[in-house]
Amino acid sequence: MELKGRRVIVIGLGISGRAAAHLLARNGAMLVMTDRDPGLDRKDLPAGVVHLGPEDPAWLDGIDLVVVSPGVPQTSILMTAARSRGLPLIGELELASRFVRAPMAAITGTNGKSTVTVWLGEICKASGMKPFVGGNLGTPLAAAADAAYDVAVIEVSSYQLELIETFKPHVALHLNLSDDHLDRYRDLADYGRAKARLFENQDSGDWAMLNRDDAHVWQLARQIRSRVFSFGLDQPRDAADTARAIWYDRDAFVFNDGARTGRIALGGFTLPGRHNLLNAMAASAAALALDIAPQTIERALAAFAGLPHRTEFVRAVNGVTYIDDSKGTNVGAVVEALAAMSGPVILIAGGVDKGGDYGPLRAPLAAKVKLLILIGAARDKMRTALAGATAIETASALADAVTIAAMHARAGDTVMLSPACSSFDQFKDYAERGRIFQELVRAL
Repeated sequence: MELKGRRVIVIGLGISGRAAAHLLARNGAMLVMTDRDPGLDRKDLPAGVVHLGPEDPAWLDGIDLVVVSPGVPQTSILMTAARSRGLPLIGELELASRFVRAPMAAITGTNGKSTVTVWLGEICKASGMKPFVGGNLGTPLAAAADAAYDVAVIEVSSYQLELIETFKPHVALHLNLSDDHLDRYRDLADYGRAKARLFENQDSGDWAMLNRDDAHVWQLARQIRSRVFSFGLDQPRDAADTARAIWYDRDAFVFNDGARTGRIALGGFTLPGRHNLLNAMAASAAALALDIAPQTIERALAAFAGLPHRTEFVRAVNGVTYIDDSKGTNVGAVVEALAAMSGPVILIAGGVDKGGDYGPLRAPLAAKVKLLILIGAARDKMRTALAGATAIETASALADAVTIAAMHARAGDTVMLSPACSSFDQFKDYAERGRIFQELVRAL
């Protein structure tokens, strides 16, 4: 991609936008950088024109290329104006992918992306590879541009996939699809179409890892040009689907990758829940596609302790277990977290509503939750939607919710923070919410 002398505007100067700006500057682009935050810190921005505050279409005058950060809404004045002018519009993921020399393994899905990304990265390290691990997870893909890596393992969000053109991962994983980000997408189908773009540039030499236990994901199998490698808890019923598949059988994964068959033992595997088995299978399938030995995969699965704020054990107090699942920011994630718990649960949930349906929570609440404590901006909506499923109380803040939970908890119970909502009403992000929950629990 030739950038020298071209005038490029970067819209949004968060982590991804700044990384894109530096990549563009290194390749000789003439930069205009914008952000709607008038107080944004300009430190560490590359040389160029900087516009902060309300967007002005005049900033696009003379621009050759528009690069957009994933967090910028589709309603952005600059994006709308750029489209009306017919300017090329791409995201940081697309830009960076044109400068990444290593084969890419990209992971998307509603839940589990970060876990599988890091897990696959650890498997690659255990095999002796030098992987780049990042993307939506934290370090933008632009940081891997023109660097010497054996593989780039990247978490990819639907927002990032909206603005791809040629992005082509050699290995692409789609973990699951459930209601999320419906404040941005019209419905689940619209959200699913954004996710499915992960596969649109692949060909017969590439790999597509699909969750056959998820009907929304599995329906893509007949539409994809790359080699489909499926994962799911049970052996595929159709013999044709067993040709490239992995499944669970008596403390091991059984696999057929089209060239090898075998078992990956799970003797040292410790993470709880069906969702973690599926995450492990997805990572294992991707590793097999990268020609990593099953024995190496076994060791890396056993060594992985999980990521923070994902059904993370905090402590036990008087026989009560406290679990931090602050990353459970949608209904599907909470359903899986509850399925991983044994014994009665006191669930703390709530935050900023993301436009999804809370209905799928009713059955697991009735089956496992003795008390639901709701906090945040969505608490009244959630209380109405979930009335009758279990006992419900509301709290004004997370600290109050933890106090109420401790008062009601008895030995053998689990108190779990798994919000089904984003955190932005009361916290900077899900990680801050989780850290504060852990501090409150440790103070009991």
